[in-house]
Amino acid sequence: MSDTDTDAPDIEELVGVEEPGFQHVLSCVFGIQDHESRTYLVLLDNPGSTVAELAEELDRDRSNVNRSLTTLLEKGLADRERRLLDPGGYVYQYTATPLPEAKELMHRTLDAWVEQVHEAIEGFGAE
Repeated sequence: MSDTDTDAPDIEELVGVEEPGFQHVLSCVFGIQDHESRTYLVLLDNPGSTVAELAEELDRDRSNVNRSLTTLLEKGLADRERRLLDPGGYVYQYTATPLPEAKELMHRTLDAWVEQVHEAIEGFGAE
């Protein structure tokens, strides 16, 4: 029996799908909800969008979109800029972190998690 012929779970058992797509992996790596990863993907295709524009595109309530954007900002998956309006006031415009940067961030986040898991495994039984 080779090392590859073990009873280790396959990818489908670990993440719930046989071939996880980008949105699913994004959700798993960052611990975000599917609606938040969907917001990222829509924002990727619509840079500079406002909450109102995203709410319409996603067919979701503005407050829900706002919460999704807050999460994406916290995870480093989006940026926000304030744009002044001609009649006065301002509006925030959101842009997704470019895909190459987001993929690199995913790798770093996953690598850090794996390192923590390895350290936890080594610590088992050390008490």
